[in-house]
Amino acid sequence: SYSCVKMNEEEDAMQKTRLAFEDLCRALNMDEEASNGAWSSYENISKNYTLEGSELHWLACALYVACRTVVPTVGKGTAEGNYVSLTRILRCSEQSLIEFFRKMKKWQDMANLSKEFRQSTEKLERNFTVTAVIFKKYVPIFKDIFKTPSEEPPRAHRSRKQRRHPCTVAEVFHFCWVLFVHAKGNFPMISDDLVNSYHLLLCALDLVYSNSLLCSNRKDLLNPSFKGLPEDFSNKDYKPSSPLCFIEQLCELHDGLVLEAKGVKEHFWKPFIKRLFERKILKGKEETLTGFLDPVNFGDSLASLNRVYEEHILSSGALDERIFLGEGAKEDIGTPGPCLCEGIENQERPSSALKVSTPLTGRKYIQDSGVGTPVSMAMQGVGRLHSLLAGLKHRPSDKLRIKFCSREFQKFTLNYLPLYSYIFLDIALKYFCLAEALYYKTLEGIIDQEKRRLGDSDLSSILEQDMFHRSLVACCLEIVIFSYRPPGEFQQVLQVFDIPPYHFYKVIEVLVRAEDGLFREAVKHLNHVEEQVLESLAWKETSPLWDSIKGAKNHVPSCQEVMPPQYLEDGSGSNPQSPRNNELMFPSTTTLHERYSTPPTGTVCRRLFVDTDSNSDPATSGRVTQAPLVSTIPAGQTVVTMATATVTANNGQTVTIPVQGIANENGGITFIPMPVSVTGQSGTGLQPLTAQALTGTLNTQHPLQGAPLNRTQRTGSLSLFFRKVYHLASVRLRDLCVKLDISTELRRKIWTCFEYSLVHCTELMMDRHLDQLLMCAIYVMTKVTKEDKSFQNIMKCYRSQPQASSSVSTAIYTICTVKTKCVGDADENEKTDDAFSAPPEQEEEEERGDLIRFYNHIYIKQIKHFALRYSSSSPKAGTETPPLCPYPLLRIGSPRRVLLSQNHSIYISPHKSNSPLTPRDKIFYYISSSPSNRLREINSMIRTGETPTKKRSMALEEEQQSPAKRLCQENQTALLRRLQDVANDRNSSH
Repeated sequence: SYSCVKMNEEEDAMQKTRLAFEDLCRALNMDEEASNGAWSSYENISKNYTLEGSELHWLACALYVACRTVVPTVGKGTAEGNYVSLTRILRCSEQSLIEFFRKMKKWQDMANLSKEFRQSTEKLERNFTVTAVIFKKYVPIFKDIFKTPSEEPPRAHRSRKQRRHPCTVAEVFHFCWVLFVHAKGNFPMISDDLVNSYHLLLCALDLVYSNSLLCSNRKDLLNPSFKGLPEDFSNKDYKPSSPLCFIEQLCELHDGLVLEAKGVKEHFWKPFIKRLFERKILKGKEETLTGFLDPVNFGDSLASLNRVYEEHILSSGALDERIFLGEGAKEDIGTPGPCLCEGIENQERPSSALKVSTPLTGRKYIQDSGVGTPVSMAMQGVGRLHSLLAGLKHRPSDKLRIKFCSREFQKFTLNYLPLYSYIFLDIALKYFCLAEALYYKTLEGIIDQEKRRLGDSDLSSILEQDMFHRSLVACCLEIVIFSYRPPGEFQQVLQVFDIPPYHFYKVIEVLVRAEDGLFREAVKHLNHVEEQVLESLAWKETSPLWDSIKGAKNHVPSCQEVMPPQYLEDGSGSNPQSPRNNELMFPSTTTLHERYSTPPTGTVCRRLFVDTDSNSDPATSGRVTQAPLVSTIPAGQTVVTMATATVTANNGQTVTIPVQGIANENGGITFIPMPVSVTGQSGTGLQPLTAQALTGTLNTQHPLQGAPLNRTQRTGSLSLFFRKVYHLASVRLRDLCVKLDISTELRRKIWTCFEYSLVHCTELMMDRHLDQLLMCAIYVMTKVTKEDKSFQNIMKCYRSQPQASSSVSTAIYTICTVKTKCVGDADENEKTDDAFSAPPEQEEEEERGDLIRFYNHIYIKQIKHFALRYSSSSPKAGTETPPLCPYPLLRIGSPRRVLLSQNHSIYISPHKSNSPLTPRDKIFYYISSSPSNRLREINSMIRTGETPTKKRSMALEEEQQSPAKRLCQENQTALLRRLQDVANDRNSSH
């Protein structure tokens, strides 16, 4: 009986919803086909989801989808939609625009709509965001040029014969805005381009402003304190003789770029206004584009302009952007909205979509700044781009032609680049020309940088790769597009150039390091792009990453194999190397050869540091062979054996290093690496050591295999990829653990579990997201260690991270609850261990659904046996619990302070003028400023073990003074310095 009552209640509720839907359709005059399609979609979705909130809001989403569906027409094939205004749908359903966009994202996932429809909705939202930001600028600019309505005298009463009233300031405000949004809508290429759209607004203001000056009886519209007025404007006899242009003054006063504004005015604005005059939409003098503000013309011009704009938005399905002008803008938009008299406090939420949030990996280097509006930040970015490319052409320089004139390079620049340029039209062609100029400039910088790092090494094997050049051009194009229309569209750029994300990310860091003139926001954007590739895009099923893993014999490197030892925490989890502030660092300094070449398994490159004989006895095998850096010794060269060095560790192990070399023509010695033998106190052979192992702990047990590990540093593009993945995952996991109040010890267990899933269950990442594995690892390890953290809390903390996305939990959202039984629990015949399974009860937050299902059905089946080894209740606990994996430090990059010797306190670190370090009992050598005798003192200290004397400390204190003052003092005391050098030499000889 209870179920019958509940069923009746649901039927009654659905019947009420049906009646409300029919009323909505009648108000919109909706056609029967669209109405039936919308209701059918709503019924299907409501069977599987409880849609919280107003039913009309969800019905509005269904109606919008039905209205935008392609329908057949009479004699014209098909049309996109039935021309029902989105603004009318929202007003009739009493829904704000921002709320509609929020619900529409959920509806698209629940209805499994096509990619094309999602893209159109995203473009619609972006157009609205750009317009909202520009409207926020429009209000103060208009009030700067024109009077406010409160200052305007009341309109005088006129007879019926004088019905044509002069336009008011409020009417001019309305006219100028409609003129702008209609122009913006007619140029799809710049409709969501913040920079060009803003300059289009300045053109509209310039036209209306100049017409106000030309119209003799309309000078009263202008603000007499406006700085852009002509000098003789206050004279009674002032009459401009010809059409005026104030675009330069407007740019100077309101953050515009003159070059950009003039280009928009010449190529877009003037042709558009001429068409309006030709079609008699604007009435006046067609030859001079004036006269539309005259009383006899203004009323008809405003009415015609509104009419053609309405036709445009109905035919295109665009948003009616006159919504910003209405008295109910606050309710219609969903944010505190202004009118002409109320100020400009509006649209903070939509404008945030155009700002680039600093990725979590960069927040230690750059703090988010609230200074600057989206428009001013975009103008700064484009201005920096113009400065960067000042005087450059979109062709290679003479220097680049001479330096790099290979056949493949010429083929790429002469054949492929022109083909790519044909893809772009109108304003996009301008983007490509700027990107091409940036490409040649950056390529030259990359070659110079690699030559400085590698000397005369041959780069042709890399620089002749088509993928490298395509990636570099695409990256330059993305920088240009981002500068004009943040937040960019790099995935569309990759599709145009047919570049897999796994290959594209390799060029990002190379470009950033070679081009130091990039705007900071652009660097942050590229950092965000790289993170998107590392977290999900590179893990798509069709990604070349899987081929690279197969080429490495399906061996995914561990964190310890790809991360330099100095970038790993010690066992306590401490992080002695604090990051530098105000600098965004990409976590690698890998060369081009390492990025674009993955040595196959078993090659010499893979055996640079270790090559044990698989057939030899591990108990007696004590030698490591290295591939010689000098492959052959020329005839006649003298082979010199210098010495044998022996290093003894705390546990008694000793390493004997013979040093051998050949005498070169300069009188020096070129060293050749020699085998390293390892012996213990008893003389028995031990595990071979590598050069890297000398900086870490000997005889390390790898937690995932449980066997002694040679800490061989693997190189190549695959290793670089996983180094970056581990760094990214470690930063995000560290942040989650802080927010969840998880201890350092438990964090390392979670990290070990995560690394195990990546190394041994790599297929878990196919078509999935790195954050999913991180959250699952947190949940399972807190379960087995009895420190339970619910998925709800884990996801709540995850959503506070800048990269968080609801799609990570696979299209289940917080605003509604899944009705199906499978959410949050496994099937009855697939129950997992109680210590691991996610809670079976229904949850109010639907976002937990699919991630828990993935955890119960897929993840835990592969991780269960490994995670059990860390459970205190497991019979394997203690005896078979593997050691924990080392955790990466908080930052990867140039360390703040590095210990160079285990036997002496010798450090190298960046020097800052305000460094708190004191020279007492220390010797400091500052590159490019300290005298050469300081190096002698450091060498003397290494040989003798003696610390500096107090006299030497006093002299070093003088070195802390400014370089100019120090050089002056050194010039004046040359004799004293010579005497000091003699004394140092005598001390060094003892």
